Amino acid sequence: MFVGHFAVGFAAKRFAPKVSLGALILAAAFSDLLWIVFFVAGIEQVVIQPGIMVANSLNLVYIPFSHSLLMDIVWGALFAGVYILLRHDLRGAWILFIAVVSHWVLDVATHRPDMPLAPGIDTRFGLGLWNSRPATFVVEGALWVAAIVLYARGTQPRSRAGVYAFWTMIVLLTALWLLSLGGDPPPSLVALAISNVIFFTVVEAWAYWMDRSRLARAA
Repeated sequence: MFVGHFAVGFAAKRFAPKVSLGALILAAAFSDLLWIVFFVAGIEQVVIQPGIMVANSLNLVYIPFSHSLLMDIVWGALFAGVYILLRHDLRGAWILFIAVVSHWVLDVATHRPDMPLAPGIDTRFGLGLWNSRPATFVVEGALWVAAIVLYARGTQPRSRAGVYAFWTMIVLLTALWLLSLGGDPPPSLVALAISNVIFFTVVEAWAYWMDRSRLARAA
């Protein structure tokens, strides 16, 4: 998923108001960030294969360390553990753990059978939602809209930036998601890695800014 993962971060803010939106979005997208690092380092393998799915052109040949269920549980536990050490917020830590693990669940829904259970186990799962643009639009779009509503109702703007900057980014993310449904292949894996790093950096900076611009209500 694309905005589906971000939706987890936005929705989670309603249940963990003490946790920054930046941390929640980072947790929800953590597997993809690890995946970029691992395939650039040669630890995991991905191949650009146009047409492999209607709304996706990447063949995830070997991704057990970033995207298997077992490793997502491990990464989630580590993510939550670091948060507890820094913030001493058990509720927030549990929400962050769930956000990390949710990545595997949502990817199983959208991917073809390429989501592994654990390193060394060849069994893979995937329901193939990306093989239908209309179904992807409806399902992921519903998650996205619901998450935006939860976040908007669970926070209130401190200033105009909390209104205009928030909705501007929401519109941009929605537009990028709609473009991604075309399934167009990236020019290269290097370009894919660089563009994703820049994209996540911008989104994270904006998300942390939103914590300064919008006041969270108690869950």
